[in-house]
Amino acid sequence: MASSPVSKKRRPLSKTSERIPESSVTSGTDLETLLRSLKHLRADLLTMRERFARVVDGLHPDNRHSARNLLGYLALRRHDIRDVQETLASLGLSSLGRAEAHVLATLNTVISTVSALAHRPEKVHPSTYTQITRERGREILRRHTESLLGPAPAGRATRIMVTMPPEAAQDYKLVKNMLVRGMNCMRINCAHDAPAAWEAMITNLRRAERESHRSCKLLMDLAGPKLRTGPLLAGPKVVKWRPSRDALGRVIAPARIWLKAIDGQEPALSGLDAVLGVSVKWLTRIKKGDTIVFTDSRNAERRMKAVLAGTEGWLCESELTSYVTERVVLAIDREAKAAQAWSRVVLENVPENADPIVLRVGDNLILTPDTIPGMPAQTDARGRVVSPATIGCTLPAVFADAKVAHRIWFDDGKIGGVVRKRMPQQLEIEIVHARAKGERLRGEKGINLPDTTLKMCPLTAKDLSDLDFAARHADIIGMSFVQKISDVRLLQNHLAARGGQNAGMLLKIETQRGFKQLPDLLLAAMRSEKVGVMIARGDLAVECGWERLAEIQEEILWICEAAHVPVVWATQVLETVAKDGQPSRAEITDAAMGQRAECVMLNKGPHILEAIRILDDILRRMQLHQRKKRTLLRRLNFWWSPKRHLSSLQSLPGRDAAPPQLHL
Repeated sequence: MASSPVSKKRRPLSKTSERIPESSVTSGTDLETLLRSLKHLRADLLTMRERFARVVDGLHPDNRHSARNLLGYLALRRHDIRDVQETLASLGLSSLGRAEAHVLATLNTVISTVSALAHRPEKVHPSTYTQITRERGREILRRHTESLLGPAPAGRATRIMVTMPPEAAQDYKLVKNMLVRGMNCMRINCAHDAPAAWEAMITNLRRAERESHRSCKLLMDLAGPKLRTGPLLAGPKVVKWRPSRDALGRVIAPARIWLKAIDGQEPALSGLDAVLGVSVKWLTRIKKGDTIVFTDSRNAERRMKAVLAGTEGWLCESELTSYVTERVVLAIDREAKAAQAWSRVVLENVPENADPIVLRVGDNLILTPDTIPGMPAQTDARGRVVSPATIGCTLPAVFADAKVAHRIWFDDGKIGGVVRKRMPQQLEIEIVHARAKGERLRGEKGINLPDTTLKMCPLTAKDLSDLDFAARHADIIGMSFVQKISDVRLLQNHLAARGGQNAGMLLKIETQRGFKQLPDLLLAAMRSEKVGVMIARGDLAVECGWERLAEIQEEILWICEAAHVPVVWATQVLETVAKDGQPSRAEITDAAMGQRAECVMLNKGPHILEAIRILDDILRRMQLHQRKKRTLLRRLNFWWSPKRHLSSLQSLPGRDAAPPQLHL
């Protein structure tokens, strides 16, 4: 009788065979401990979902499963599971590190596998625990993204959003070229331009869609409360000109100045460096070749030469750099002492000059309402500060809500201070962060107060007026400075009142409080069908600290993926390309990271078409290597070529070969 395969003796291990060390094999006790930890995590997850069941029932039907998954992810992330992850990885199992979109299903699968390894098989019935599989989680996020941001373009999963410049209202070809190059969503910033310009931009977009057979979503971004520095005290009007010089400082082209009659017509000439208004009678006394002399605003003796007469003025040339204000007097050199031989300068269409406030570490700054023009510090004859610099603030809530010791940042974090004293409608601030040579602060610069909870309505009167237009035209409404649940519900109510409840909502996370409240904001927003999040990385970096930005943008991506909510990666993506046409290495890497979001936003600039082209190329390449947090191991092309590598490797010297000789 033939022996069964089971009864066959095992062949002995050869002398060269190696046993797996016992210490590397997870013991039954370790598996039991691991299994208890995993089941505890699952129990906590289910408890969290049960606790918020009524909240989930009040959400839009398309978002309820996503909300349960989000709650499960939040329950999981309440624990530090790094030891559990290490143990799972040592077993070759999922370490739960990519479970965002399908938390419970992944946890159930891992528990089943560990139970089997521990010889305690457990059947997990999906009907018992409403769960989203990995495939379904990916599909829900894809569907939500398509609903909010439109279908993905061929060959690229990540959309491109572009902020419209003013020219988009008049230049149809610019809008069409943006669309053809790869724009998938047009962003209109309601802080700029006006409804007439917005309507022209939208008209150009819809025409471009028809002619190019492409689709594009429209985002109208409400400006929100304006938290900026106020105007500075106006100084004198100043016109500066200087000649062109070579590397040795020799003049190669003089500055060109046009002298015209006061209130006369502007010249049709191009390439002028300055236009000065002068007395009509004095203008008629000028002859070709005359030298016109004056003392500029720096008390420097200057001159220019009359070279060409026009119908209503004279073209003059100057080989000296000059600063001219309306206090400057021009005289014809040949008759400087004669009557009517001089004229004061009038500067038309020249804005008043406001000197910036220069701030250094240790300086004091007084923040006031923006009805009071700001001004630099006043000093005595010895240079001692008599009164500190002042500057206005456009948001009155700051004076009521800011406290002593709260931090305050100006101009995208270039200047940092701490509130040292509160006064009625004033804050005294000590500057604690600035460059050694000082930083210049001007009007219309951003202010951030990361420690202050500002009691303000996120929708201003202007926002509500703009919402009348946006509710009729936009596919998506962007909400700035959203920080709490009531902010989200306020926008939902105003949209419903205007018949815009079907529009998508894009929550801009740009404050520290908004980031901390993100799960609550998402659950509130998911009462609407279409929801998205924009990571406003510029303000977030200032609010939370530059060192934390990378960590924070990752956390936002994780939480939004768990909620199956699409994310827009925003702020200064390929900024130098859009402005100057030339990318930096850091910008390319940053744009590549943006592929982990569902959409990347570009800001406006003269080279925006080139920025769209480069971003499109980067996103297409990166999606072959990365999907959200998961690395994709596609075939690499640079190493293996059998003939070339075998021949070259076999030609290498052996281990015992003599070292090569150096011939010096």
